Amino acid sequence: MTDRIEAAAAELRPLLQDFILWVRENAPGTDSNLVGPVALWHRLTASDDVSRWKRADLRKVLLERMPQVVEDPDAAADGMVPALRAYLTFLSETGRLAKGSSSLRDLLSELDRLEDDFVDAMEDLVAEQDDEDYDEEDEEEIEGLGDFEPFADELAELPTIRLRPDAELAEAVRKAPLIGKARDLALWVGSERRVGETSLLTDAEIAEAMAALGLPLPQDDGRPLSDRVPALWNIWNLAIDLDFLQPEGEDTVGADPDAADWPFEDDDDALDVWMAGLHSVDYGDPELDDEDATIALSGLTRALLVRVLLASGSRPLPELRAELTEAAAEYDERGAEAWAAATAKYGDPLNPVLDWLAGYGMTEVEHDQVRLTPLGMEGVVHLADDADIELDARPAIDAMTAFDLLSFSAELPEEEADAEFAAWMELREPAKAAGELLEAAAEDDADALIRVQAASMVGSLGEVAVPAWRDALGEPSLHPYAATHLAQLGVDDAPPPTQADTHWLILDMLTISAGLGRPEFVSSLDDIGTASSLVGLLDVIWKVPHPHLEELLEAIEQAHPDKQVGKAAKRALFKARSAHN
Repeated sequence: MTDRIEAAAAELRPLLQDFILWVRENAPGTDSNLVGPVALWHRLTASDDVSRWKRADLRKVLLERMPQVVEDPDAAADGMVPALRAYLTFLSETGRLAKGSSSLRDLLSELDRLEDDFVDAMEDLVAEQDDEDYDEEDEEEIEGLGDFEPFADELAELPTIRLRPDAELAEAVRKAPLIGKARDLALWVGSERRVGETSLLTDAEIAEAMAALGLPLPQDDGRPLSDRVPALWNIWNLAIDLDFLQPEGEDTVGADPDAADWPFEDDDDALDVWMAGLHSVDYGDPELDDEDATIALSGLTRALLVRVLLASGSRPLPELRAELTEAAAEYDERGAEAWAAATAKYGDPLNPVLDWLAGYGMTEVEHDQVRLTPLGMEGVVHLADDADIELDARPAIDAMTAFDLLSFSAELPEEEADAEFAAWMELREPAKAAGELLEAAAEDDADALIRVQAASMVGSLGEVAVPAWRDALGEPSLHPYAATHLAQLGVDDAPPPTQADTHWLILDMLTISAGLGRPEFVSSLDDIGTASSLVGLLDVIWKVPHPHLEELLEAIEQAHPDKQVGKAAKRALFKARSAHN
């Protein structure tokens, strides 16, 4: 088997190398490394041709083989299916998808159908690994000072957190002093600067770097200079986090060419940089001469952030100081001693915390009141998400796009969704809002829930939405809704809804119910009519070019208790696949 694996890997290597180059231009953000195991086991277990892919191969490789061989199920759950989707697209668009393969459309449709099962399988593996790790751990887990988990219930009860738009956040990022210092340090480093093993820089270089950053040299207390400049090393580490500094060899580092261009003009690029360094909040924790004392106060910056968030983003500094003093003593037996040492060194243990957070654009202090900035609120929401704690965080109403509104409303109770819609409409002219909602719904013809949500909202606006409905007639996924609503409004020159329009609406409804579970799906089928009515519908509905048609027909075949309906669904599925191949 080892020889077969090596031979298959050698056969795949040139193809995967070309894929890696293709991904950079065509699917940035894809983890191309995740494709290798799938492609390898496809070759070993499903096909003697690395470029020939059948629908059935996907199930065999993803659901039967990967759970047995995957090394990092967590990473696989997050990125393997998107990576494989990009790989199949690469094969098709570059003419490498071999004769005898299923069409790209069929492959991607099957991949979409299998994705949830694959993710579930990977999550099961993660859970098994966690259980094994837990069994091996004899000591009771101890919460840290900066853990968000003890506050999970309180965080869940917070009122809706409103986040500012990306353009505003990006502008704040560009003004963050610490990112500018990280850039300045990278530019001072230059290219191919040699670093040492015990101290990255010589004393002379440290003095130059401190001057370049506008930082004062510390007083000589007998220790090596490198031990007395933690601020420099924090900015050095931040520059690495931001990709401003990169290793160029075993003992050399250099500035990334893009570092000199900071602040970046593109909002997404600026925010990506800031997000890459978000975990640098830990660099704000006090650093003490005693390592154990430093550890005792590790997490202090996060501890402050979560407490300010719980106070809706603003809290008096004396209250924070008192509460964190008590927390430090509670979480570590040396906490009180460490707090005293940090007080002696910094005047207040919270001084380095607040200095770093201010430098990263996350907090402001005015009249002894600590306040999260919009950028800080965004950051704490992300940190909570990293801790698997869900917050009710949404864009601010005045910054909410139509797609934002549709996406969030689809997950809300009806009364709350109506309130969100009403607040959003207060800031917009109704006819223009109708157009925005329908344009957003047209962005992805596979998202039936967003489409139904948009149609419901626009439908509630009445005659003012007629121009938007007319425009939507040209969108295949929205034409059925537009024709139906224009007819209901009595618009004389509008095209009447067709049978195909009705069938599309039915398929959208079934798509949504299928996502709710098998009982809801079967119930929605019963709502359509008797078994004979369903058979008659299935005999014609296969002609509708709906993005979820095939998977719905498969689901009907498997879920409906009446065998005649199952057979009709199977016939319809065969006809649909024949028509699309």
